Amino acid sequence: MSQTTQSRGESNRPRRPRREPVEEVWVPKTILGQKVASGEITSLEEIIESGLRIQESGIIKKLLPDLKSEVVDVGIIQKMTSNGQSTRFKAIVAAGNENGYLGIGQGKSKQMRIAIEKATNQAYLNVNPIKLGCGSWECRCDQKHSVPFKVKGKGGSVTIEIIPAPRGLGLVAGGKIKRLLELAGLKDAWTTAKGSTPTMNSTSKAILNCLRQTFSQG
Repeated sequence: MSQTTQSRGESNRPRRPRREPVEEVWVPKTILGQKVASGEITSLEEIIESGLRIQESGIIKKLLPDLKSEVVDVGIIQKMTSNGQSTRFKAIVAAGNENGYLGIGQGKSKQMRIAIEKATNQAYLNVNPIKLGCGSWECRCDQKHSVPFKVKGKGGSVTIEIIPAPRGLGLVAGGKIKRLLELAGLKDAWTTAKGSTPTMNSTSKAILNCLRQTFSQG
């Protein structure tokens, strides 16, 4: 059989159907998880006001099924050891539903996939409610399109300030900062940033610190 005929025969073979990843069924391991699974607790705000600690990402997935995760930044950590150079991957992942909830997590591992999985799990555990509103004196509408008042947050050397903006202005922010605000649910806002903003570890912490204040101070 010629090579051409053989390649045609191979191309006519039926392709195997692609296996979709099977999502693991969440089995609660903590008392809080059991209360959420049974429907005794129905909101994240109820958990926060009770001062309870969330230790399972399944709790957040149960309470906020529309939450989606997105990789914000990836990098390589190289370190010299007695056995030679050690290389690890780090990832920063944001989880939000674009409607008042945002969490940011970081993960490290020798494999990129595992680093992203760790960061995703941490992002779910760090999800916080965000109070949306209209704090702009130019707008004064009753829609939840911006922050209700000016907030300032710090992470490392980075300081970020989010200022309410009128409806229709959009998000005046850099690329990755803008995406984090979109995941939180903001549509209009001015932002100012000081420090090493390309360092997403510090920048993401500053943004989360900012947005947490809308709930704690509101």
